[in-house]
Amino acid sequence: MASKDQRIAILYEDGLTRCDWPGQDALYLAYHDTEWGVPEYDSRALFEKLILDGFQAGLSWITILRKREAFRKAFSQFDPAKIARYDARKVEALMQNAGIVRNRSKIESAIVSARSYLEIEEREGFATFLWKHLDGVPRQNNLRHMGQMLVQSPQSVAMSKDLKKAGFNFVGPTIVYAFMQATGMVNDHLVGCHRHEACMKLGKKL
Repeated sequence: MASKDQRIAILYEDGLTRCDWPGQDALYLAYHDTEWGVPEYDSRALFEKLILDGFQAGLSWITILRKREAFRKAFSQFDPAKIARYDARKVEALMQNAGIVRNRSKIESAIVSARSYLEIEEREGFATFLWKHLDGVPRQNNLRHMGQMLVQSPQSVAMSKDLKKAGFNFVGPTIVYAFMQATGMVNDHLVGCHRHEACMKLGKKL
Protein backbone atom coordinates (compact mmCIF):
# COMPACT_ATOMS: atom_id res chain seq x y z
CA MET A 1 0.00 0.00 0.00
CA ALA A 2 1.30 3.46 -0.87
CA SER A 3 2.32 5.78 1.92
CA LYS A 4 0.23 8.89 2.55
CA ASP A 5 2.79 10.95 0.68
CA GLN A 6 2.34 8.80 -2.43
CA ARG A 7 -1.42 8.24 -2.45
CA ILE A 8 -3.09 9.62 -5.56
CA ALA A 9 -6.63 9.56 -6.93
CA ILE A 10 -7.68 5.98 -7.63
CA LEU A 11 -10.11 4.24 -9.96
CA TYR A 12 -13.14 2.80 -8.18
CA GLU A 13 -15.24 -0.15 -9.29
CA ASP A 14 -17.97 2.17 -10.65
CA GLY A 15 -15.48 3.57 -13.17
CA LEU A 16 -14.97 6.93 -11.43
CA THR A 17 -11.61 8.18 -10.23
CA ARG A 18 -11.71 9.60 -6.71
CA CYS A 19 -9.61 10.61 -3.74
CA ASP A 20 -9.02 7.40 -1.80
CA TRP A 21 -10.05 8.61 1.67
CA PRO A 22 -13.76 7.62 1.45
CA GLY A 23 -12.77 3.99 1.03
CA GLN A 24 -15.76 1.78 0.23
CA ASP A 25 -18.17 3.27 2.76
CA ALA A 26 -21.36 4.21 0.85
CA LEU A 27 -22.17 7.17 3.10
CA TYR A 28 -18.63 8.51 2.89
CA LEU A 29 -18.57 8.06 -0.89
CA ALA A 30 -21.82 10.00 -1.26
CA TYR A 31 -20.43 12.76 0.96
CA HIS A 32 -17.24 12.92 -1.13
CA ASP A 33 -19.18 12.98 -4.41
CA THR A 34 -21.89 15.50 -3.50
CA GLU A 35 -20.76 17.71 -0.61
CA TRP A 36 -17.06 17.81 0.22
CA GLY A 37 -15.33 20.62 -1.62
CA VAL A 38 -18.53 22.19 -2.96
CA PRO A 39 -18.38 25.96 -2.32
CA GLU A 40 -20.98 26.85 0.31
CA TYR A 41 -22.23 30.43 0.56
CA ASP A 42 -25.25 30.02 2.82
CA SER A 43 -24.64 31.35 6.33
CA ARG A 44 -26.87 28.83 8.07
CA ALA A 45 -25.26 25.88 6.27
CA LEU A 46 -21.81 27.20 7.12
CA PHE A 47 -22.80 27.52 10.77
CA GLU A 48 -24.02 23.93 10.89
CA LYS A 49 -20.84 22.59 9.34
CA LEU A 50 -18.62 24.61 11.65
CA ILE A 51 -20.46 23.37 14.74
CA LEU A 52 -20.28 19.77 13.55
CA ASP A 53 -16.57 20.15 12.87
CA GLY A 54 -16.20 21.32 16.45
CA PHE A 55 -17.94 18.19 17.66
CA GLN A 56 -15.59 16.15 15.49
CA ALA A 57 -12.53 17.29 17.48
CA GLY A 58 -10.78 14.13 18.63
CA LEU A 59 -13.03 11.92 16.49
CA SER A 60 -13.26 10.89 12.84
CA TRP A 61 -15.54 12.78 10.46
CA ILE A 62 -17.38 9.61 9.46
CA THR A 63 -18.47 9.26 13.10
CA ILE A 64 -20.09 12.70 12.95
CA LEU A 65 -21.49 12.07 9.48
CA ARG A 66 -23.31 8.97 10.74
CA LYS A 67 -24.80 11.03 13.56
CA ARG A 68 -25.59 14.12 11.49
CA GLU A 69 -29.34 13.60 11.24
CA ALA A 70 -29.52 12.96 15.00
CA PHE A 71 -27.55 16.17 15.55
CA ARG A 72 -29.93 18.12 13.32
CA LYS A 73 -32.93 16.84 15.25
CA ALA A 74 -31.29 17.47 18.62
CA PHE A 75 -30.10 20.98 17.71
CA SER A 76 -33.29 22.39 16.18
CA GLN A 77 -32.05 21.85 12.61
CA PHE A 78 -29.14 24.11 13.55
CA ASP A 79 -31.32 27.21 13.78
CA PRO A 80 -28.93 29.64 15.53
CA ALA A 81 -31.78 31.72 16.99
CA LYS A 82 -33.22 28.66 18.72
CA ILE A 83 -29.87 27.28 19.87
CA ALA A 84 -28.94 30.68 21.34
CA ARG A 85 -31.91 30.34 23.72
CA TYR A 86 -30.94 26.90 25.06
CA ASP A 87 -30.79 26.82 28.85
CA ALA A 88 -29.27 24.48 31.43
CA ARG A 89 -32.27 22.16 31.22
CA LYS A 90 -31.78 21.79 27.47
CA VAL A 91 -28.08 21.10 27.96
CA GLU A 92 -28.93 18.28 30.36
CA ALA A 93 -31.40 16.85 27.86
CA LEU A 94 -28.72 16.90 25.16
CA MET A 95 -26.32 15.16 27.53
CA GLN A 96 -28.81 12.29 27.70
CA ASN A 97 -29.16 12.04 23.90
CA ALA A 98 -27.27 8.93 22.79
CA GLY A 99 -27.62 9.92 19.14
CA ILE A 100 -25.09 12.74 19.38
CA VAL A 101 -21.64 13.26 20.86
CA ARG A 102 -22.38 13.87 24.53
CA ASN A 103 -19.63 16.30 25.42
CA ARG A 104 -20.76 19.08 27.74
CA SER A 105 -18.04 21.51 26.69
CA LYS A 106 -18.90 21.09 23.01
CA ILE A 107 -22.65 21.40 23.66
CA GLU A 108 -22.21 24.57 25.69
CA SER A 109 -19.80 25.89 23.07
CA ALA A 110 -22.44 25.40 20.36
CA ILE A 111 -24.83 27.61 22.34
CA VAL A 112 -22.27 30.37 22.79
CA SER A 113 -21.31 30.07 19.13
CA ALA A 114 -24.95 30.46 18.07
CA ARG A 115 -25.14 33.74 19.96
CA SER A 116 -21.91 34.89 18.32
CA TYR A 117 -23.26 33.84 14.92
CA LEU A 118 -26.35 36.01 15.37
CA GLU A 119 -24.23 39.05 16.12
CA ILE A 120 -22.00 38.47 13.10
CA GLU A 121 -24.93 37.73 10.80
CA GLU A 122 -26.63 40.97 11.78
CA ARG A 123 -23.44 42.99 11.44
CA GLU A 124 -22.05 41.75 8.13
CA GLY A 125 -23.36 38.30 7.32
CA PHE A 126 -21.70 35.12 8.57
CA ALA A 127 -20.79 33.93 5.07
CA THR A 128 -19.08 37.24 4.31
CA PHE A 129 -17.26 37.11 7.66
CA LEU A 130 -15.77 33.73 6.72
CA TRP A 131 -15.22 34.11 3.00
CA LYS A 132 -13.37 37.42 3.34
CA HIS A 133 -10.37 35.37 4.43
CA LEU A 134 -10.27 33.97 0.89
CA ASP A 135 -11.13 37.35 -0.68
CA GLY A 136 -14.48 35.77 -1.49
CA VAL A 137 -12.97 33.29 -3.96
CA PRO A 138 -12.32 29.53 -3.48
CA ARG A 139 -8.65 28.60 -3.43
CA GLN A 140 -7.79 25.96 -6.02
CA ASN A 141 -5.12 23.63 -4.68
CA ASN A 142 -3.98 21.35 -7.48
CA LEU A 143 -2.87 18.50 -5.26
CA ARG A 144 -1.47 15.45 -7.01
CA HIS A 145 -1.01 13.29 -3.93
CA MET A 146 -2.06 13.27 -0.29
CA GLY A 147 1.36 14.32 0.91
CA GLN A 148 0.72 17.79 -0.52
CA MET A 149 -2.44 18.29 1.55
CA LEU A 150 -2.12 20.86 4.33
CA VAL A 151 -3.56 20.54 7.82
CA GLN A 152 -3.76 24.30 8.24
CA SER A 153 -2.99 27.44 6.25
CA PRO A 154 -2.43 31.16 6.83
CA GLN A 155 -6.10 31.66 5.99
CA SER A 156 -7.29 29.05 8.48
CA VAL A 157 -5.08 30.57 11.16
CA ALA A 158 -6.57 34.02 10.53
CA MET A 159 -10.13 32.68 10.38
CA SER A 160 -9.59 30.74 13.59
CA LYS A 161 -8.34 33.86 15.32
CA ASP A 162 -11.34 35.91 14.19
CA LEU A 163 -13.81 33.19 15.19
CA LYS A 164 -12.29 32.88 18.65
CA LYS A 165 -12.33 36.66 19.05
CA ALA A 166 -16.03 36.61 18.13
CA GLY A 167 -16.75 34.01 20.84
CA PHE A 168 -16.53 30.67 19.04
CA ASN A 169 -14.77 27.67 20.60
CA PHE A 170 -13.39 24.44 19.08
CA VAL A 171 -12.24 26.43 16.07
CA GLY A 172 -8.48 25.90 16.07
CA PRO A 173 -6.59 26.35 12.77
CA THR A 174 -6.66 22.61 11.97
CA ILE A 175 -10.42 22.29 12.58
CA VAL A 176 -11.00 25.44 10.55
CA TYR A 177 -8.89 24.13 7.67
CA ALA A 178 -10.95 20.92 7.59
CA PHE A 179 -14.05 23.14 7.58
CA MET A 180 -12.63 25.15 4.67
CA GLN A 181 -11.97 21.95 2.72
CA ALA A 182 -15.47 20.64 3.33
CA THR A 183 -17.20 23.88 2.38
CA GLY A 184 -15.20 24.45 -0.78
CA MET A 185 -13.27 27.45 0.43
CA VAL A 186 -10.30 25.41 -0.69
CA ASN A 187 -10.54 22.72 -3.36
CA ASP A 188 -8.47 19.83 -2.04
CA HIS A 189 -9.83 17.09 -4.26
CA LEU A 190 -6.79 15.48 -5.82
CA VAL A 191 -6.04 16.15 -9.47
CA GLY A 192 -7.51 13.18 -11.29
CA CYS A 193 -10.47 12.89 -8.93
CA HIS A 194 -13.67 13.45 -10.90
CA ARG A 195 -14.75 16.05 -8.32
CA HIS A 196 -11.64 18.22 -8.66
CA GLU A 197 -12.68 19.99 -11.84
CA ALA A 198 -16.39 19.85 -10.97
CA CYS A 199 -15.86 21.75 -7.73
CA MET A 200 -13.56 24.19 -9.47
CA LYS A 201 -16.36 25.11 -11.87
CA LEU A 202 -18.79 25.67 -8.99
CA GLY A 203 -16.67 28.37 -7.41
CA LYS A 204 -17.66 32.01 -7.66
CA LYS A 205 -16.78 35.29 -5.96
CA LEU A 206 -18.96 36.00 -2.96
